[in-house]
Amino acid sequence: MLYQWHEFGRQWMAPWVHLAGASSRAFSDPSSWLSNLPGAQRISAYHELMHRLGKGYEKPAWDIPEVETEGRTVPVIELEVMAKPFCRLLRFKRYTDDPVYIDKLKAQPTVLVVAPLSGHHATLLRDTVRTLLRDHKVYVTDWVDARLVPTEAGGFGLEDYVGYIQEFIRHIGAEQLHVMSVCQPTVPVLAAVSLMAAAGEPTPRSLVMMGGPIDARVSPTQVNDLATRNPLSWFENNVIHSVPSNYPGHGRAVYPGFLQHAGFIAMNPNRHFMSHWDFYTDLVKGDLEDAAAHRRFYDEYNAVLDMPAEFYLDTIRIVFQEFLLPRGQWEIDGQRVDPAAITDTALMTIEGELDDIAGLGQTEAAHALCTGIPEASHQHLTVKGAGHYGIFSGRRWREQVYPDVKAFFARYNA
Repeated sequence: MLYQWHEFGRQWMAPWVHLAGASSRAFSDPSSWLSNLPGAQRISAYHELMHRLGKGYEKPAWDIPEVETEGRTVPVIELEVMAKPFCRLLRFKRYTDDPVYIDKLKAQPTVLVVAPLSGHHATLLRDTVRTLLRDHKVYVTDWVDARLVPTEAGGFGLEDYVGYIQEFIRHIGAEQLHVMSVCQPTVPVLAAVSLMAAAGEPTPRSLVMMGGPIDARVSPTQVNDLATRNPLSWFENNVIHSVPSNYPGHGRAVYPGFLQHAGFIAMNPNRHFMSHWDFYTDLVKGDLEDAAAHRRFYDEYNAVLDMPAEFYLDTIRIVFQEFLLPRGQWEIDGQRVDPAAITDTALMTIEGELDDIAGLGQTEAAHALCTGIPEASHQHLTVKGAGHYGIFSGRRWREQVYPDVKAFFARYNA
């Protein structure tokens, strides 16, 4: 009943949350007489903080209307290439009417970005995608909130995830494709390509794996400790709940987004408290630039999705408790997942020195598994001073990581 009680509380609080938002605007709008009262700015700041703490956060838009590439700015259109019950395959297509310029864009490498299905929406990779679009044709997996998927669509486990990735690779065309997986999908992506290689299918030209738990036994973090501290039954009994009746996925078993969000906050409660206090003081001081930055970050951070229960429990068991991939004991449809079967795909792994989610060495472990790849086609990068998000978003991603990723794709694109 926890999910139902959460929804009841959210709906009960909705009028007060909306009132706080309206009050904030009334005390800050220059055209309102209330904004001229003593202390109006402080009152407005308080009410906006209360509004943002209580309101729901919808999935953010990708919001990539244009990009600078080959020395000019071109428009970008978001296209849905394939729709599956639990994921949409999107392409961000760049447009121009210059035939010479079109040929240049067509010659650029094609990249499939596999976003994590781990709480936040795929739009968390907006900066990743926007940066890649400078020099690449980009596709991305846009995972669907499980509470929006009717139960008639069936379940979705880790093996289904692997199947989705294989479908997407085949649809785009493996022969000219480079695949980048960020965090959680490093495991199913490596499994998908391994099975394709073992079956004699074409595999992507290269794989870039960033901050993922290929071997979660290495440098365990707080996330790993939580997964191993409790038996699988604990997760089944404590974090899995049914979607309430006010959503299309009514009755589906999920790991609710609000619980995941609580877990994110609990990892660094003091930092989040101080961030919100700084937001309040910025509003009082009139520092609108810093306040806007806070809104942008938390609009993304607070927007979470429900994960299918089957997928979440499979990940806990296979990746974090039994370590089936690095132990060579993972089987899908009777076929053992053997990364050594990959021979024609270059491999690059990227880790953040200060990553507190996927510890140092967990992603690099992929190299020891992919023994069929020639030694010259292996590359590893440890990003000094970077945490988990810094390797795929922000200044370090754009200035330190991306140049190496771009060069790696270019090297294996011919």
